[in-house]
Amino acid sequence: MTELVLQLLLGAVVGLGLFVGVLAVVGLPARDRSRPQLIRRASAGDTAQRLVRGVAAGLVALVLTRWVVAAVGLGLLAAFWDNLAGNNREERLSIARLEALASWTESLRDTIAGANGLEQAIPATAVNAGPAIRPSLNLLVDRLRIREPLPDALMKFAHDLRDPSGDIICAALVLNARLRGPGLRDVLTALALSTREELDMRRRIEASRKSIRRSVRIVLVLVLSVMLGLAIFNHQYVDAYDSPLGQLVLLLVALIFVGGLLWLRRLAMPAKMERFLVEGAQPVLDG
Repeated sequence: MTELVLQLLLGAVVGLGLFVGVLAVVGLPARDRSRPQLIRRASAGDTAQRLVRGVAAGLVALVLTRWVVAAVGLGLLAAFWDNLAGNNREERLSIARLEALASWTESLRDTIAGANGLEQAIPATAVNAGPAIRPSLNLLVDRLRIREPLPDALMKFAHDLRDPSGDIICAALVLNARLRGPGLRDVLTALALSTREELDMRRRIEASRKSIRRSVRIVLVLVLSVMLGLAIFNHQYVDAYDSPLGQLVLLLVALIFVGGLLWLRRLAMPAKMERFLVEGAQPVLDG
């Protein structure tokens, strides 16, 4: 009985430590009170699903192995599987936004070729813009309708996009809106071409990262399958882990395994690109 209580206490401490460690590396999305209520409910639903998955996997592991450390570890792994095993959702959104920016730049160039100014061309191109930038583009159109100066509206549009490539396009439009010089169509042509080239490069890089994510999943499945197989079908071979000291050793092995897993995840993460149209950058475009 005393041994069981010690294992439960050890499991609670291990679970709390691993949970805090995973959150420190993976992080939580920042709460944005300006988001629609539906999106906030979806985030709450995602948290509930993670909790259910983690508790279910932990209970199954505890029943099959009778190891508290394994139960806590598998529970956390099930809860944060998409983050630890490699999640390219952010990169897919970034690529979709880049593709939408390239298409919008080309549409804006073709519309300006019809002797339309930026104030008229932007609303005309917002209708057929890609879904990744359409909400931000609609906000830009609304700002123009209330007679907000075009340079200020474009700067806010860049802040809404929060994309380095979008900063380059918006900076060119801001300079043209302030200087009213010729050659905007040529500039947009060059920007569209460079954005397409960046899009192709990002797609090739993302395709190469898929192999790393696949390797992470294969390693996870193989290691966990061997561990569970030994614990279930040949428990006598691993009965040394039943004692509190064995659980401590298993905890050390789990921490080393999680460290390697996080290292592989870091290899698969895209490099962050710095923006230059940030707060305080607007005066640089003056003059």
